[in-house]
Amino acid sequence: MTAQRKAKPAAGKASADVIKTIATNRKALHDYHVHERIEAGLQLLGSEVKSLRDGKVSLAEGFAEFTKGEAWLLGMQVNEYPWANQFNHDPLRKRKLLMHRHEIDKLHDKAKVKGYTVVPLALYFKNGKVKVELAVASGKQHHDKRQASREADDKREMAQAMKAKGGRY
Repeated sequence: MTAQRKAKPAAGKASADVIKTIATNRKALHDYHVHERIEAGLQLLGSEVKSLRDGKVSLAEGFAEFTKGEAWLLGMQVNEYPWANQFNHDPLRKRKLLMHRHEIDKLHDKAKVKGYTVVPLALYFKNGKVKVELAVASGKQHHDKRQASREADDKREMAQAMKAKGGRY
């Protein structure tokens, strides 16, 4: 289920970044309106990285919290690595988000607005380092979820009709 893609090279870089997706949070896209996305690093233990390489992670209940000028990711479950024995980690521990001060302050200001939260959308390896894609999001109402589901169904039906006609109008 992991996908590998190459990101566009930044100005001055010769080669593209190699990105290998570990997990995505499809529930967040269903439950929230995404307003802004930002990439952050994660401070992890060795056994957590090994477990992530096996894809043993769940982002569904994850969210970001800001305390004392630091950003933390809570609710993300990284299963224990079976061969780490006594050096294993707590699967639900708080994990520090690695961002610049101005990024943390900007994200914190947006998350303070009533109805907004910061949720993880994806977890991936970028050039060998674990990154998390965060989103500033607001919750969807029930009727918004129904409308989004209806639009997805309509889009799927149109694609099937186009395929049946051989891609012609």
